[in-house]
Amino acid sequence: MKLGANLQYLRKLHGNMTQEKLAERMGVSRQTVSKWETEEAYPELDKLLELSRMFSCTLDALLKEDMIPRADYFSPVSVVTVPAFTMGRYVMISPQPENDVQMYLDHWARISGLADRPEKPRQIGWDFPFVSKEQQNRFGLRGYVAAWILPEDFAPRCPGVEIARQEEAQYAKITVRDPFRAAFDRIPKGYQKILEYLGANGFKENHSTEYLSCFEEVYEKDGETYMDIFIHADCVGKGNLHTDFSR
Repeated sequence: MKLGANLQYLRKLHGNMTQEKLAERMGVSRQTVSKWETEEAYPELDKLLELSRMFSCTLDALLKEDMIPRADYFSPVSVVTVPAFTMGRYVMISPQPENDVQMYLDHWARISGLADRPEKPRQIGWDFPFVSKEQQNRFGLRGYVAAWILPEDFAPRCPGVEIARQEEAQYAKITVRDPFRAAFDRIPKGYQKILEYLGANGFKENHSTEYLSCFEEVYEKDGETYMDIFIHADCVGKGNLHTDFSR
């Protein structure tokens, strides 16, 4: 069982949370948290479930996996040219915006005719930052945008999404394996690795409003889940780029 080491690691990752603070949030004593971390005692099931929700990880990962980041969860960072594409996008603000916007886009795909295409279109997503502090703190709301990448010859049968066009652009890209097993850890770590790469190689983020500043794509391959993370980068004239929006 890996519970003790995982709790210590997750506390540090969660703003260097102290044992006292974790104990307060869990409604137990600091000594109880200490015993969990030394594995002299184990939380009851309801506390385990609360811990997994708090730290955005699965119960299985919390108990059985070594959650300290391993290099093989992440691909090397590369600089790629993403070709121009057209998207149909929609934003949702809710306590679980990723799930809610996914349901909406699936419905739109059916009624617009997109779901009738022989190949399922790809979908990307990114955080929607324009959520007020009151919405976040008082109501637990977050924002997320998801978008279908639309075929060039596709004409939707109905409105319901914003159709937008993005021209060819350069992005730094990393692939994260099994990102949702420890989402609070692996996804931010993927973004961090890209930013470290950009800084180490003299590249800069490109914050032009003409392009998506960053986006994610989740997909299945050989029975495993992967996430590609893209950050718009100013890399013109600073190295060999290759065209890549493939999996």
